[in-house]
Amino acid sequence: MKPSFVNSERPLITVMIKQTQNPENCIAEIGRARKSGAEAFGIQMESLPREYHTPETVCKIFDLMKDRPLYVTNYKLSRNADMSYEEVTDELVNFAGYGATLCDITGDTFCKHPEELTDDKAAVKKQMEVIERLHKQGAEVVMSSHVNKFISAERVFEIAAEHQRRGADISKIVTAGNSMEEQVENLRITEELKRQIKIPYLYLSGGTHCRIHRRIGILLGCCMSLCVCDDAPLNPQPFMSDQLNIRDNMKFEVTDNEGNISK
Repeated sequence: MKPSFVNSERPLITVMIKQTQNPENCIAEIGRARKSGAEAFGIQMESLPREYHTPETVCKIFDLMKDRPLYVTNYKLSRNADMSYEEVTDELVNFAGYGATLCDITGDTFCKHPEELTDDKAAVKKQMEVIERLHKQGAEVVMSSHVNKFISAERVFEIAAEHQRRGADISKIVTAGNSMEEQVENLRITEELKRQIKIPYLYLSGGTHCRIHRRIGILLGCCMSLCVCDDAPLNPQPFMSDQLNIRDNMKFEVTDNEGNISK
């Protein structure tokens, strides 16, 4: 069966490759993650130096992960900061052709917006065209909005619904929690999202109070967990081993999409 994030029977524990200074470091970290039981991989290609963005090098890295779902970003920042939106999205489509399972396009691609969700009609049209191109390559698409601040549940639902409307297969929203009250509300929002949209979602937070949310979101409805295999100082992403244990061994009652209690 073809690797998939959308059709997985349970939230995928996805190891984000952090050692992107060069291909050799990427390959070594992929090997460590595979030995530790990674179910899926993620790689932020904007962090890989531009000289390594060749078909030969990218395919060499991707081929090590092809039997497992692969999530790829290629944001217009870091090593890609000087590129145009057209260039980074064209390259993302190429990555889909090289074997990426899930490709990430931000909600403000083609027109920057503080909440990463532009309402510029021309930009939105271009986004939808890119999503169509990615789908034609056989890739799943996640639309992401890194809001990076605490926002109301109503605003979260609006953003997620707009991701869905534009054709994304998964909605990804990153907010913040800087008090226990905000973290508790983010947990409630995570559980409620399944009744607000029809597509899978990944709702995350940063800030001083995000550790609980980052870890148990997969028990409340998130379709995947972004985690690390190696120690990464100041990184809010949890360890893969902890996430496997939480998903498989931490049991409590939650509601399904119809509001029925499931375990």
